[in-house]
Amino acid sequence: MPRTTQLRTYTVRNGLLDEWVERWRNDIVPLRLDLGFEIGGAWIDRERDQFVWLVSYEGPETFEERNAMYWASPERKAMDLDPDDYLVRTEDRTVEQRY
Repeated sequence: MPRTTQLRTYTVRNGLLDEWVERWRNDIVPLRLDLGFEIGGAWIDRERDQFVWLVSYEGPETFEERNAMYWASPERKAMDLDPDDYLVRTEDRTVEQRY
């Protein structure tokens, strides 16, 4: 399977950016890594209340199949984390690395 990378840009509710980053780092990242995803980096843009990150997967399933496994996992459900509580808007783009 080819490697798939998504550039994800999240606009976070005003005043919740730091809390979102903490939840993302402590809850989301470990599970993503356990399921074979790679995190290429994460950045915040305080001026725009945005959180930007790169997530990749290369394995026997497609990115979409593995992502569905992430969302359906008991560990994800146990997080008690609804992205809508934090995120106003999300934009996911599949990108190809050139450098």
